[in-house]
Amino acid sequence: MSEAVREFVLEGEGLVKEFRGGDGGVIRVLDDVSIGVHRGEMVAIVGESGAGKSTLLHVLGALERPSAGRIRLAGQAVEGLPEESLDGLRNRTVGFVFQFHHLLREFSALENVMMPLRIAGETIPRAKERAMVLLERVGLAARVHHRPGALSGGEQQRTAVARALAAGPSVLLADEPSGNLDRYNAESLHDLFAELAHDQALGLVVVTHNQSLAARADRALSLEGGRLVVSDVPGGA
Repeated sequence: MSEAVREFVLEGEGLVKEFRGGDGGVIRVLDDVSIGVHRGEMVAIVGESGAGKSTLLHVLGALERPSAGRIRLAGQAVEGLPEESLDGLRNRTVGFVFQFHHLLREFSALENVMMPLRIAGETIPRAKERAMVLLERVGLAARVHHRPGALSGGEQQRTAVARALAAGPSVLLADEPSGNLDRYNAESLHDLFAELAHDQALGLVVVTHNQSLAARADRALSLEGGRLVVSDVPGGA
């Protein structure tokens, strides 16, 4: 493993996440979870429905604060940051892909991918150039001017992946990214994720029920009883 790959881009230590139940009792969803993800590494997280996988992903991506524990994104500690600083760190370092693409339907694929760059203050020419490169990378060079309604489900999700990569994040977090796709498009997307971690030098964490996607990961972990354990998914290192 090279020096670049040994660099941690995402670290969670002793993560606890609790919620107050309807009866007033405390529900502990995450119980002392620790994880480190290297640059260039793809990690799959599997587990039963309701195990807290999405909650873990939200905590790791600083969408939710943990009840206890520490997180570092691209080497920077998250705890104690005010909301504005936290938003800025998250926007610079983390890209998100969800089961549903959440594309803006009135805009083309190109415009959707340009959007986070424009919000960040990038010029139109530079945002367009970056978006074109990413759409070509995900196999949509011929579809850049199509709106979401004219794209297949797989093409829409690939557009969402390109959008997540627009700001050049160090970490890509994906929550059931192929859960809404047919088998052919799902397998194509799985291939893309396996490639992206390495050729984009990302730390990639994917939550999935799909054994095929989990088997493509460098490591597969299972969330059980609020804790991460090594999974026996075939192919997971």
